Amino acid sequence: MRAAMECEPGRRVVRLARLAALAPLPTGLWRIAGAVGVPLGFSGGDPLADVRFGSGFSLYMIALSVFAEMLGFLALGLVQRWGEVAPNWLPLIGGRRIPPLAAVIPAGLGAAALTLLGVLGAIGWNAPGNMGAPGSPTGVAYWVMTACYLPLVAWGPLLAVVTVAYHRRRRVAAPGRRLVTV
Repeated sequence: MRAAMECEPGRRVVRLARLAALAPLPTGLWRIAGAVGVPLGFSGGDPLADVRFGSGFSLYMIALSVFAEMLGFLALGLVQRWGEVAPNWLPLIGGRRIPPLAAVIPAGLGAAALTLLGVLGAIGWNAPGNMGAPGSPTGVAYWVMTACYLPLVAWGPLLAVVTVAYHRRRRVAAPGRRLVTV
């Protein structure tokens, strides 16, 4: 058994954190492809039917993709040193230990929100207002879009598992009691 203070995360948790960080990537790449003018299979009056690179909608799609991947990247902080001690280059907090709850609370809330969005998205994927709407992709375009969005369903649960592992590793032991990892 190892003391939890300063212990390393297990290999499985590191792998799950990497998967959580990569979960938004396929969707982001799909969005960026559409933002630069690759046809996504939409038709009619749908905004995705005729995206022009450089338009406000195109820039929004790119920014959303970059933002989502940056959020995904934060999952790695739950298994890396920079998630326990702030990097020295950060003003005011550089080199200081990060209070565990400062990471656990936002990561836990994020995991809950992502899980809810993933479940709702999966339930409503083929609803008339979504992929069941006229003008939505069909055939290969439908399956490519579905495959790109499917990892988002796993993002929340992956983040939840990594957050719980982080919390267990970093929680403060009661005085006089040695804390061990599972």
